[in-house]
Amino acid sequence: MREPRAASARMVPLDHLAVIEANGADAVDFLQGQLTQDVKKLGDADARLAGYCTAKGRMLASAVIWRPRVADGEVPRVLAMVDASLAESLRKRLSMYVLRAKVTLSVAPLRVAGVWGGGDASALHAVEGTPSAEAWSRTELPNGTWIAAPSAQGGPRWWWIGSAEQMQQLGEVLPSSADVDLIHAWRAADIVEGLPWIVSATQDLFVPQMINFELVGGVSFTKGCYPGQEVVARSHYLGKLKRRMFAGRLAQAADADALVGADIFQEGEEQPCGRIVNAARDGGGLAVLYECSLGAAGGPAPLHAGSPTGPAIVAVPLPYALPESTSPA
Repeated sequence: MREPRAASARMVPLDHLAVIEANGADAVDFLQGQLTQDVKKLGDADARLAGYCTAKGRMLASAVIWRPRVADGEVPRVLAMVDASLAESLRKRLSMYVLRAKVTLSVAPLRVAGVWGGGDASALHAVEGTPSAEAWSRTELPNGTWIAAPSAQGGPRWWWIGSAEQMQQLGEVLPSSADVDLIHAWRAADIVEGLPWIVSATQDLFVPQMINFELVGGVSFTKGCYPGQEVVARSHYLGKLKRRMFAGRLAQAADADALVGADIFQEGEEQPCGRIVNAARDGGGLAVLYECSLGAAGGPAPLHAGSPTGPAIVAVPLPYALPESTSPA
């Protein structure tokens, strides 16, 4: 995976991400009953992954969520960064269940950018204040919200969230480019970290464990009920999972967006054994996250994307271990 490695920080707009805001006295309690994450335990400097599921436990969205600090007398707020392709439909669906709760849901007028820190966090010398580089920590600075993204490889990186005006001001002090290759480099970095994003093409396909969502901190098994909780808990405590998510690379260039949600096949088999979860251009090929059966992942036959004769998928290691009971042979 190729990414900026200059000594100074660099910013790239991430317009494929949007932010949903829940605002009101019942905002925390409402989302506590809807998401896989324990919203009530989010601290002032925290951000966490969360999922939103159907009653059958299939994920309709993945999100990075946080609770901005509010002053006395102000109503609570919860923000959720999601893929822009499903932001409005997600807002509408959640709004159906508000009923008498004192909460308003909206797609916030906020922009999202990715910031690479170069060699280390001190590279942000031009930024007013220094954000924490510890994964999933959140720092509120005058120029916006900084959430440290997982970055086991390379230097630190952050999701930055703020207004369009703040983004313009930040772009004046940090090298900034909307180059498509840089955007793909950011998405490829998420893939290297084994961090899945649900998009419109993959809604209602995966139980959280099928895309390792609990392994990246997206599921609390100690909180109360939420849609699909019984299925998710059963898979965790009772079920022996037969499907998991893996990372791979396609040597052939292909349309990354068109490939997301596509079936994958074992060579010589006509029936699919899994799906592409996320894809991003990486040099001359593609970095992918793919969900498939453990038997296919551990089998001798090569896997192919899109068709039994499509581009071959070469497996690459994830930065975290799969549970032994679910690892392929």
